[in-house]
Amino acid sequence: MAYGATMGTFHYGSATDLLRINDHVLAHLKLVITTKLRRDESFTLSWVKPEADGPGRCTLWVHPSMPFRFDFDDDGPVQIDSALLDGLGAESYTSRGIVIPADAFEPSPVGVS
Repeated sequence: MAYGATMGTFHYGSATDLLRINDHVLAHLKLVITTKLRRDESFTLSWVKPEADGPGRCTLWVHPSMPFRFDFDDDGPVQIDSALLDGLGAESYTSRGIVIPADAFEPSPVGVS
């Protein structure tokens, strides 16, 4: 799925812990993460490393005591995709946790969304 060309940053933990991710997916993650943390619900967030970072995968334990910041490159609102939002929300209740789609780390060509 093509998400759009703007890439935001998901900051977690220390100031150096960050993840560059598509603004569209980041907006959906923000909604799911803030909803879960408001309910005091912890979960895992995983992704396969972008090719430029070398092979492997990462998993975070997301907990209300962990600092997070969502920086969006686009200053406009993101149109919410209810299927993506529902899918991420449902994943958050599984033992696998939320898995960020691999294509969320690649900006789409301009004009593709």
